[in-house]
Amino acid sequence: MDIKDLTKVESQLMQVLWKLERAFVKEIINELPEPKPAYSTVSTIIRILENKGVIGYEAFGKTHRYYPLITREEYMRHEADKFLGSYFSNSVQDMFSFFVREKKIDLKDAEQLLRMIDKIKD
Repeated sequence: MDIKDLTKVESQLMQVLWKLERAFVKEIINELPEPKPAYSTVSTIIRILENKGVIGYEAFGKTHRYYPLITREEYMRHEADKFLGSYFSNSVQDMFSFFVREKKIDLKDAEQLLRMIDKIKD
């Protein structure tokens, strides 16, 4: 599946849909932080997400209940692959080295990650 990139606002709405699983626009708005966006704004963004193929809907008369067509994990994988390719030439080693150098990962965390990797390989 070819997943489209999402804007920050689109991603925020997807986070709500992944949490709720199925929701009407008003329910999505209730989950958003203050100040709450206008109904029409959220509705427009929902239509954009629908056109991008990441959400679907069930019709109930004139209203729709929306649901994600991709999982949070699928989108995280897409974003991680894009990040790794854009900044680290698809090298996990280069990315890992960067985070260690920038002190985002300390030696204890690095050792724990290596143990996790060893478990996955077995």
